[in-house]
Amino acid sequence: MAAAFSASVVLKPSSVHRNPRLTAFFKLSGSYAGRSVKPLKTVGDFGFGIACAASNSAAESAAVTAFHGDCYVVGDNIDTDQIIPAEYLTLVPSKPDEYEKLGSYALIGLPSSYRTRFIEPGAAKTKYSIVIAGDNFGCGSSREHAPVALGASGVAAVVAESYARIFFRNSVATGEVYPLESEARLCEECRTGDVVTVELSENDNKLINHTTGKEYKLKPIGDAGPVIEAGGIFAYARKTGMISSRDA
Repeated sequence: MAAAFSASVVLKPSSVHRNPRLTAFFKLSGSYAGRSVKPLKTVGDFGFGIACAASNSAAESAAVTAFHGDCYVVGDNIDTDQIIPAEYLTLVPSKPDEYEKLGSYALIGLPSSYRTRFIEPGAAKTKYSIVIAGDNFGCGSSREHAPVALGASGVAAVVAESYARIFFRNSVATGEVYPLESEARLCEECRTGDVVTVELSENDNKLINHTTGKEYKLKPIGDAGPVIEAGGIFAYARKTGMISSRDA
């Protein structure tokens, strides 16, 4: 049955652009599979978080989410056209073959000054599971394809000094990558090819650079974490009962 349902994340800055504090909440309306959507009961200011319809269990809160692998380092103001050029926006991510193809073009718009290719010629996936960036990552035109392309390429998380709001919103909406914010300027602390681990827990988020032996604190992502872990807004809404699952 076709869905008559819309969902979005609204992010409102409450301070200056750099390291903004964001009030975030879902806007859900309509029906899904002929059933009404349950409204959210709480909206709050979580810094870099999302107001959720249901709280996690104690066991889920205590769990640690970790990503490990080589990192790829970029600088400031990496815009969405560098992440995925407009000519590839005709690809439809819901089609598996086009999703894979979209991933093969991730970060293909970077200038030639980046001598190490993010994806080797002829490869469908990147060997870099974590992208480390400077200020204002994901700026430019709004396109959901940007985080989708990164996720399809094999990236699990982006760790940036700050984000364009639209990229952060689309990352949460699609559930493709974790948009994490660093306290230090990691794009000057790490180098492409360094082996790193990102650990996320209720009270302590950090990036460990195993190549240099240094450890860095990451800012909390708040309740956006469960939304991304679920696979995005629609998956999270089904998981928490905000919309009903399709009948078997």
